[in-house]
Amino acid sequence: MLFWVLALLLLCAFLWNYKGQLKIADITDKYVFITGCDTGFGNLAARTFDKKGFRVIAACLTESGSAALKAKTSERLHTVLLDVTDPENVKKTAQWVKSHVGEKGLWGLINNAGVLGVLAPTDWLTVDDYREPIEVNLFGLINVTLNMLPLVKKARGRVINVSSVGGRLAFGGGGYTPSKYAVEGFNDSLRRDMKAFGVHVSCIEPGLFKTDLADPVKTTEKKLDIWKHLSPDIKQQYGEGYIEKSIHKLKSNTSSVNLDLSLVVECMDHALTSLFPKTRYTAGKDAKTFWIPLSHMPAVVQDFLLLKQKVELANPKAV
Repeated sequence: MLFWVLALLLLCAFLWNYKGQLKIADITDKYVFITGCDTGFGNLAARTFDKKGFRVIAACLTESGSAALKAKTSERLHTVLLDVTDPENVKKTAQWVKSHVGEKGLWGLINNAGVLGVLAPTDWLTVDDYREPIEVNLFGLINVTLNMLPLVKKARGRVINVSSVGGRLAFGGGGYTPSKYAVEGFNDSLRRDMKAFGVHVSCIEPGLFKTDLADPVKTTEKKLDIWKHLSPDIKQQYGEGYIEKSIHKLKSNTSSVNLDLSLVVECMDHALTSLFPKTRYTAGKDAKTFWIPLSHMPAVVQDFLLLKQKVELANPKAV
């Protein structure tokens, strides 16, 4: 009996793996629109999908980012300047894309643009510190999606939203985590709403990767700037050595940062080209072995493990 159960399990595993390897045909006539292509995941994705033969439309924030990308890609690839937080810019870009893709529609929409914002203890922050990541990571993503969605529906294509392990587990104060939690919710509702139209919606949850987004120097500079303007009471609670200790903690954890950005682009590739794309993709060893498993554990376990990474306060009772 045990033999037959094992045989059945092996057969199911084989069929599941085989199903995941089935690919779409004729990618050379399919258009893909990617946001945040100046650097990082978006830049690598644009170059990768251009080489594969897709007709890539890469949205960059800056002229320099656009020019650098064009220099490394084929004539098939087009760039557009896009600030996802500017509604009029998003609307005009969607109109241009519509005229460019014509009746073929848009096979792939990859919402990749994002910012980290300020990472600091919650009681250091004001509501304004939350605005930038929420405007870019959430409202920008939603606005781009709503404007491009008719073109994706026409192609019965794919929407791929880049979230984060920070959308499954809160690892720091600031607007980044709330924005990514909200992206997860938007992604789930969009996925269910689009099923009737034959549109697949996938969510990618990368771990910690070495990109401009997570530059430790910039993160530290923002934290120091906020520290300078804190009240004496809060500085007394945290202690003058808090920043230095937190920087040391940050440096000691760099070994867990993923260096290979292609891990995320491979997830995008599967979501774009598989006949049976996944609902969620996890990218990075830290995401697979720590962050995502921890997100399913009881809150007491999450708090214990995450608080171990925090710097001890000098005098939290000095209120």
